[in-house]
Amino acid sequence: MKYLVVGLGNMGPDYDGTRHNVGFEVVDYLAEKFNVQFKNDMLGDLAEFKHKGRTIILLKPSTYMNRSGKAVNYWLQKKKVKNSNLLIVLDDLNLPFGRIKIKPKGKNGGHNGLKDIDQILGGNLYARLRVGIGSEFHSGQQVNFVLGKWDSGEKNQLPEIIEKSANAALSFTTIGINHTMNEYN
Repeated sequence: MKYLVVGLGNMGPDYDGTRHNVGFEVVDYLAEKFNVQFKNDMLGDLAEFKHKGRTIILLKPSTYMNRSGKAVNYWLQKKKVKNSNLLIVLDDLNLPFGRIKIKPKGKNGGHNGLKDIDQILGGNLYARLRVGIGSEFHSGQQVNFVLGKWDSGEKNQLPEIIEKSANAALSFTTIGINHTMNEYN
């Protein structure tokens, strides 16, 4: 059985260590944990490993956040992965910092990456793991906050949040969405 786990983010050094790239950080953690390297390929960086009889394909789209749908759709087709075995890992302003939430489907919540994926896939019937980045910004500063670097307090807590998110992603691939929601939400 194959699963596609997509971490959303933006490529390039300007975006490294930003709140918007937490999806990349989660799939990076999984690649490191399973000792696999990302390789640059069509529309993104890919890594693959086996876990409990499943093939887990990790993707970091290189299409930038707002055009993630093209890369997701391409790799779903190329690797012959069903939408029910797709998990999108992303940042979420609507969740307090550090809280995670996994759902089998849902609205885009104003997230441009999800909007594009919904549009390209023709719906929202795929799982998503939202990683809360909080909303501690002044009016009109949302873009600066999302594209801003983690502050020192957040950085201290981030490894635990990344690990928990990665474990939830693995749980999705092994025990399914319902049990994973019960354990991690």
